[in-house]
Amino acid sequence: MRVIGLTGGIGSGKSTIATMFKDLGVPVYNSDEEAKRIMNNSESIRNKIVALLGEDSYKEGKLNRDYISKKVFKNSVLLEGLNNIVHPEVRKHFLQWAEKQNSDYVIQEAAIIFENESNDRYDQIILVTAPLAARINRVVKRDGVTPKQVMDRVTNQWEDHRKASLSHFVIENSDLKHTAAQVKEIHLKLQEARP
Repeated sequence: MRVIGLTGGIGSGKSTIATMFKDLGVPVYNSDEEAKRIMNNSESIRNKIVALLGEDSYKEGKLNRDYISKKVFKNSVLLEGLNNIVHPEVRKHFLQWAEKQNSDYVIQEAAIIFENESNDRYDQIILVTAPLAARINRVVKRDGVTPKQVMDRVTNQWEDHRKASLSHFVIENSDLKHTAAQVKEIHLKLQEARP
């Protein structure tokens, strides 16, 4: 089973691309969604997060995402600490999930493949890019945050040109029709490359 990484900066449109691959019958694993599930449901993970970031990490029994974002995206030590708590659990769950799939390849959607040096875990990597202004607008609308809060997250991620040089495919996600055509083309190439 080949594992394809799908990555891109915040607001680049990874989820849109993931949905397009799903529509083509490709199993897609969303690492961010799984991370949220683990942080909400695992007592041991919850205890580690509270020890790292404080009691306010949870509000009425649920993950306080706003509080956590404000803490970690301005402090690289806390961000790394949080990633070290959550990412191994997501990795374990992904491997269990991948074993159950029946497909030429599976996709793992993950925001920081290069930043956390996990790119060697993938057979190939697809990078999603979009102009920074468009990305900021998307996240402001989607998450109800300020442009400055978006930029705090952007600065913790590598720039697109750096990621592009290490990626096998790059999808420029500005025009949905063109994006869909790029996805189909990559899907065909990945099918042709089956062992």
